[in-house]
Amino acid sequence: MTRYLGGRLFQMLITFLLFQTLVFFLLHAQPGDITQQMLGDPDIPPEAREILRKQLGLDKPLPVQYLTYIGNFWQGNLGVSWSEYPKPVTSIILERMPRTLVLFFSANVVAFTVGFLLGRVLAWRRGSLIEYPVTVASVILYTVFTPWFALVLIWVFAFKLKLFPIGKFITVRLWRGGPFGANEVFGRMITLTAVLLVAVFLLFFLTRKLSVLDRRRIQIPGFLILLVVYLGYWALSPMGKYALDIAWHMILPIATITLVAFGGTMLLTRNSMLETLREDYILTARAKGLPEKVVRDKHAARNALLPVVTSLIYTLAFSIDGGVITETYYSWPGMGLTLLSAATSNDIPLAIGALTFTGVMALVAHMLADVVYAFLDPRIRY
Repeated sequence: MTRYLGGRLFQMLITFLLFQTLVFFLLHAQPGDITQQMLGDPDIPPEAREILRKQLGLDKPLPVQYLTYIGNFWQGNLGVSWSEYPKPVTSIILERMPRTLVLFFSANVVAFTVGFLLGRVLAWRRGSLIEYPVTVASVILYTVFTPWFALVLIWVFAFKLKLFPIGKFITVRLWRGGPFGANEVFGRMITLTAVLLVAVFLLFFLTRKLSVLDRRRIQIPGFLILLVVYLGYWALSPMGKYALDIAWHMILPIATITLVAFGGTMLLTRNSMLETLREDYILTARAKGLPEKVVRDKHAARNALLPVVTSLIYTLAFSIDGGVITETYYSWPGMGLTLLSAATSNDIPLAIGALTFTGVMALVAHMLADVVYAFLDPRIRY
């Protein structure tokens, strides 16, 4: 495995360099001149534009610009944003990347969990009363036009019922003159939620070998205690109302992504489970007299999980692509909206930085999928 991972890392490096090269030259090949946008006043003399071009490094030949960019990139310098000059691209990505990751990670994990559990049950109990309506609903959600679906949710729940804000990341009136910044509160939310998830994982992992009765006696009270501590902290913290405001703005975007992703996950799980149930080892497991729950969960569902996990990993990796639609309609200031804004404003350094972020996540996801495959299926070896 170590040798395999070393080879994959080398392949990822070569692929990433090719990806960077392609993105750099494609974006620089588009028409337009950023200096004309930044110095749009016709009274500004051409000399000022030339000075600006020199400051941005646009006066050099394109191959020289490419080599300079690659050298700076591997030193951690992604350049300066042209549309938000002189703000560094790195600081913009570090500010907005967590917003996209939290949004899509939360939505896809919920969609994956519910979709997998429901798809597993529907495949195991094929022909039940709930199979047809749930399958039809999943097909509708999977094939729905996402921009239209987002607008419907906004119109019904935000505009008509006024249950949620129409868009944005925060309520400006609440935060004006407040003691905390939005990024500070959001960072605290990410940190504490991550600690809660790790604690819950350890609770269930360390008690997995106990009997069913002992597991329930420990896991349920333990989970409730962790949840009460988590909610109690926010209830007593001065950041509580600000964190609640951010969470309130997250509900509709997360609901949109969750509902769309749920349909695909449920259908994929159901189809994969139906194929697995036809395998000979399932018939053998039943012939041995194993309980139906053991056959379903440890033999059928585990192998049916392989394509579903791959789909989840790739969905998270390419979250910035889906974020272009979702974040635009909900005015969510994440990487998707940043990429769209950079592309429309001809901000090449920021666009390259956003696409580089996507490329890195895609390459890591491919390698992670291979490792997870080997963990889930003992027959796979590298």
